[in-house]
Order: sequence, then structure tokens, then C-alpha cells
Amino acid sequence: MRAALEGAVPSPNIWRHPHVYELENEAADPDGVVDAAMRAVRGTAGAHVLDIGCGDGYHLARFARDAARVTGVEPHARLARAAQARTAGLPGVEVRTGVAQRLPVPDASVDVAHARLAYFFGPGCEPGLAELRRVVRRGGVAFVIDNDATRSTFGGWFRRFLPDYDPERVERFWVRQGFQRTPLTIRWCFATRADFEAVVRIELSPQVADEVVAEHPGLEVDYALNLWWKEY
Repeated sequence: MRAALEGAVPSPNIWRHPHVYELENEAADPDGVVDAAMRAVRGTAGAHVLDIGCGDGYHLARFARDAARVTGVEPHARLARAAQARTAGLPGVEVRTGVAQRLPVPDASVDVAHARLAYFFGPGCEPGLAELRRVVRRGGVAFVIDNDATRSTFGGWFRRFLPDYDPERVERFWVRQGFQRTPLTIRWCFATRADFEAVVRIELSPQVADEVVAEHPGLEVDYALNLWWKEY
């Protein structure tokens, strides 16, 4: 049996190291910058929220606090099962296996679509964008949260890890697709140095991770993101 559905874009960090990725989720954005920026565009009260690439369901319970319905979609079978276990007993929350290119939800059924560091990385994600157009109802909003490699400490590490990544090309792609950009700066804030080092090692190449661990002291990292969003 395949671990992930055909067409899934591999996510080596959470697929291979889910427990370490949980540490990253716990450390990321303690100030709630991303959620506040999304609420400023479109709240989730009474909405049907679709979390694309929901992983082990980390964000689902938070959406369920005021959403009428929450659907998580995850292509990796083990993570989907973990998300189902995590949200068991939460009313209105459902987790389905699926990929962004073939979302397992009906036409025009979603008010808020959310994809955080999952699938929608710019050129090449057109099939997933076509699915967003299908499933998001009129007046709904899609949010795509991705790295901003042009600034911040983590952005510098990201460029060292992927020197061929072209952030300007990615930005041009999203603008052509009709998305608006809200630049955000969040923090990683870790409980222990061991947690910081473990997360760095699942996000960067071994060589870059060694350099980062040697040169960056402490438990905090400034981290730039782009919140791309579009109303349908």
C-alpha cells in the first residue's frame, strides 16, 4: 500500500519526522500574526473551512472553535490517520485523504480554504488552483501561506539551502493568478535548544543545518512569510 496518494508532492519534513514537525508547529508564530492577518481579510465564524495538506491536523481544532464545519485533506495516509485521531470527537470536523489537484469536496462548498506551507509553491501548482476555483463558493477566500525568501533570518537560510529558488518568479506567478500579497514576519520560539536544532535539521540540508546551528545562538528566529489570498 502506498504511503501517499498519487500526485502528492512529498513533504520530507513532516512525512519523515512528524514528531519533530510538531515541535516546529508549536514554536511557530506564538504571537498569532498569521491568524490575525487572515481574520483581517475573512473570518471563519460560521464558515466551512478547508485545510489543504492538513498533515496531522495541527490547525484543525483551532479552526473548529468558530467554524461551522472543518474539512482537512491530507495525501499521506499515516498523517491523515493521525489527524483523524487528533480531532476525534470534535463536532463538525472531518479528515479525508486527498490531494490538492483532486480535492474530495463538492463544487462551491467552501468558504475559507487554507494551505500553509503545503503544495501551493508557485509555478506548477496550477491544477490545485483550478480545484480552488471549483470548490470555493462565491464570496469565499483562499489563503496560501508560503516562505518569503527575500528577507528575515530564516529567509537567508532558505536561500542557502535552495540557491536556485527564485522568489521574484514566484511572486510574479501569484500576481498573475489574481492573488494579493500580505507580507508577514513571525517568530520561531523554541522551548529548548535541542528542539531548535532538531527542527533546523529537518528543514535544511545537513551542511546548511550544521552552519546554522553553529552560527545562530538562542531559541528564537525571525521568519518571513507571504500570505497570498484571493476572493472568489
